[in-house]
Amino acid sequence: MTQDAAIGIHDLSFATTEFVLTHKALAAHDGTDIGKYHVGIGQQSMSVPAADEDIVTMGAAAAAPITARHGTDQIRTVVFATETSIDQSKAAGVYVHSLLGLPSSARVVEIKQACYAGTAALQFALGLVRRDPSQRVLVIASDVSKYDLGSPGEPTQGAAAVAMLIAADPALVRIEDPSGLYTADVMDFWRPNYRDTALVDGHESINAYLQALEGSWKDYIEQGGRALGEFSAFCYHQPFTKMAYKAHRHLLHVCGHDTDAAEITRAIGHTTAYNTVVGNSYTASMYLALASLLDHGEDLTDKAIGFVSYGSGSVAEFFAGTVVPGYREHLRTAGHQEAVARRKPVDYARYGELHERSFPADGGDHPVPRETSGPYRLGARARPWGTARAVLPGRRRRPSRAAGDQRTLPAGSAVPPQADLRGALSAEGLPGPGIHIHSEERTVA
Repeated sequence: MTQDAAIGIHDLSFATTEFVLTHKALAAHDGTDIGKYHVGIGQQSMSVPAADEDIVTMGAAAAAPITARHGTDQIRTVVFATETSIDQSKAAGVYVHSLLGLPSSARVVEIKQACYAGTAALQFALGLVRRDPSQRVLVIASDVSKYDLGSPGEPTQGAAAVAMLIAADPALVRIEDPSGLYTADVMDFWRPNYRDTALVDGHESINAYLQALEGSWKDYIEQGGRALGEFSAFCYHQPFTKMAYKAHRHLLHVCGHDTDAAEITRAIGHTTAYNTVVGNSYTASMYLALASLLDHGEDLTDKAIGFVSYGSGSVAEFFAGTVVPGYREHLRTAGHQEAVARRKPVDYARYGELHERSFPADGGDHPVPRETSGPYRLGARARPWGTARAVLPGRRRRPSRAAGDQRTLPAGSAVPPQADLRGALSAEGLPGPGIHIHSEERTVA
């Protein structure tokens, strides 16, 4: 293991949604024994986005405390990981770049490979900082997990964003070499362009996860990684929290260790506190587990943590990190707990309305009601085609502006060159870019 350069996670912050649906409410609606949710999959509730929330508003809300604490001058790159992308071309991180007032002398990219993309973003960031230790990289993993109403995947839904500042001499976790890697072409999960909800083969996905875990662990050992007994805790990708228990039991079995329930709980119990009430946040899930471990675990100073990142389709990576002395001075535990506690409960009927809300297939203007009390909101949808009136995307608003006000181009003004391609597209079209606005002045320390 090469540890000549200390690079890793310097700061970490997460945000979630305005609303929450408890699994008690879900069970009451569908007539399911609550034990199936609380015990069977280990979930208590799931975050539900308001009509004016999406991956950009959550991503900006997660990152704002980081830029408030550390400034923006050293941030040369923003890497946005998601599988809930809002545009086939433009990176969602460009909107976050604007909302946070980051310098123009920066690159912004979006990375996709199912839930693994957050780790791909982290590794990309580590390489950039290793090349130039004076720069810092802002990594944002933000997703909305959404399945059809009444489907087996519905109880595992959720939404959250995790932002991390990657830097030399990190204050939280030093990321180590090597990594163990695994890729296999598996059709366990997919989100086609023509659907708002994901499709998943649950049984196949669990098997693919365990196979990828085993493959990435074996590669990690072959690359010279730590022995299993050297780790004090493990952060797993958690599509539902009981999957972390199942995965760790499988890893212990593969390594010939006792699969004692108490040992499994000791290794991963503190990593599930946020995921069990937020639900599946896809790319953010494993890093939400890290936030939970750091916020709720015992003193982890100089302790090794194992990270298991899995993305359906499938790609997996096993890597290690060491917790930095003094890390507790830099945690955002109170803010994280407030983000979870402040959510407003909704009943199943209201949740269903939000779930079924969709944007016009022809790209028409789409007013969005003001619902979130967070610092950022989605203001409207713009008409991406033709020369009709179009809303300027990405403009920051003054807090005094009326919530329903919209900046518009003069009548007859041309919108982007894509307008010429309208005839070549299917009749369904594509939703336009959102207006992501700063909704109020707020101190984010």
